[in-house]
This record gives sequence, C-alpha cells and structure tokens, in this order.
Amino acid sequence: MNPVQRTVFRSVLVLIGMFAFAFALVPLYDVFCRITGVNGKVDERAQSLISEEVDQSRWVTVQFITRSGSGLPWILDVEQRQVRVHPGQPTEIDFVFTNRSGVAQSGRAVPSVSPSRASRHLRKVNCFCFEEQRLEAGERIELPLVFQLTRDLPEDVNTVTLVYTLYPVDEDKAQLQAQAAPAPGGDA
Repeated sequence: MNPVQRTVFRSVLVLIGMFAFAFALVPLYDVFCRITGVNGKVDERAQSLISEEVDQSRWVTVQFITRSGSGLPWILDVEQRQVRVHPGQPTEIDFVFTNRSGVAQSGRAVPSVSPSRASRHLRKVNCFCFEEQRLEAGERIELPLVFQLTRDLPEDVNTVTLVYTLYPVDEDKAQLQAQAAPAPGGDA
C-alpha cells in the first residue's frame, strides 16, 4: 500500500469509528446516568421497599413538579405539591392525568430528581412513570406514586424535588403494543 492509500484507509477507519461512537453515545450516557445517579435519572422499574427502621429524628421535604411537553394536550397535576417524610418511611402520593383533547392519546411521564445524588436514595415501588398511559378524549385518571427515601440519604440533603414531564407517545407504537398485549383472562 502506498502512503496515500494508507492515509485514506486510516481516515476511513477513523470516520467509521467516530460514527460508531456517536451512535453509541446516547445509550452509554443513559447507562452511566442510571449507574451513577447523575442528571437525576432514576430506575424505570419498580423496586421493593427496604425493610429498615424509619429515621424519626430527621425530616426531608419532597417537592413535586409536573409539566407537559409540547404536542400533548394533557394536564398532569399532583394532589400535594410537597410532603415531609422521614427517611425509610414509605409514602404514597396521587397524581391526576387529564386529557383535554377530543381524541384518545397516549403519553408518558418522564421523571427526574434533584439534587441528582438523591436519585440513588429514591426507591419507587409503584409509579405511573413505569408505563405509557392511554387516555380517551376528556378522560381523567388518578394514579399513585409510592416511594421511599433510604436512610442513607446524605445528611445535607433536606429537600428532594421530583419533576415529571409528560411527552406524547407515538400512536402507531402504542397501538402495536395494545394489540400484542394478551387479552384479560387469556394466556400470559
């Protein structure tokens, strides 16, 4: 191989490597955020409650913020904007979804936690954010969030903020998932 061909070959290899890295960057970032708790990412699966003694000597304020992303005419509201909890104490809060449009739509609430280091100490036992929601025209539903802050939450964290942002879900994808789901009482 002459020097020009070798340079072209190496340049093409570098270009392919850069493309592969750029393609893998988003999934790698998501994994990194879930492992480290950076950027407020939390588990998207239910966790079990930890059987630990409740720390009665300490209070933590948990705030809830809800917002709707563009393209979804829903309202997401929470019955209590903030609660005070003891670390280790299981807590349930109800959220209300309302579809203000004249058509059925699917949406998903995407959570984030602030400060981000608190996300490692937040255990969600039951959350509407684990699944997509489908609401008929004008429908209103109430869904719970059951969570627990672990006792090893850093002492200097006195306030934890959970933000839920609603995003539309691709209707074709939602319909395919609904068709693939087993009928109630059918084989699972």
